[in-house]
Amino acid sequence: MAGGIQYDYKLSMTQTSLTDRILQLAIAVLLGAFAWVIYLSIHEHVVQVDDTAPDFSITAENGRTITRSNFGGKLLVLNFWASYCQPCIEELPSLDQFQRALADQGVVVLGVSIDKDAKAYQQFLRRYDVSFLTARDPDNKINAEYGTFKIPETYLINRDGKVVGKIISSTNWTDERMVSYVKSLLQG
Repeated sequence: MAGGIQYDYKLSMTQTSLTDRILQLAIAVLLGAFAWVIYLSIHEHVVQVDDTAPDFSITAENGRTITRSNFGGKLLVLNFWASYCQPCIEELPSLDQFQRALADQGVVVLGVSIDKDAKAYQQFLRRYDVSFLTARDPDNKINAEYGTFKIPETYLINRDGKVVGKIISSTNWTDERMVSYVKSLLQG
């Protein structure tokens, strides 16, 4: 009888040891997955100059579906903004004037609003009489793909889909240096 009890005890210890090892392995796998998620969230991709611009598809206010790749030989000025963003409001008149001045030379401006409120977005467009292409991305999918966290932020994308310029903050788009810089990109 004593041998039977000891045998059951050894079997019980073996089962406990196996269960402990399975639990330890499961915890290690979960910790590894958790560490990977943290790593990815900290190291989100931010598009920089010389990177290939992520493609996107969005419907503009005029009903046209816009993608990064459908500008056929033109320089895309991709501007992220919002109606509640004061620097965006300050930048708008010069960006609008810039677009009108350089459209015939191969520049296309696309303003992508991150406004969640469609009414505020529409009121903004009417109030400021925006003439360049605009679209609203309330889910922030496109700017997230670009790694944009501050607005306004603008990417200059050449006909090959390469980011050739990046501007974080508002800028005076009609400044001689800016216009010269953009014209130099058209020649390249």
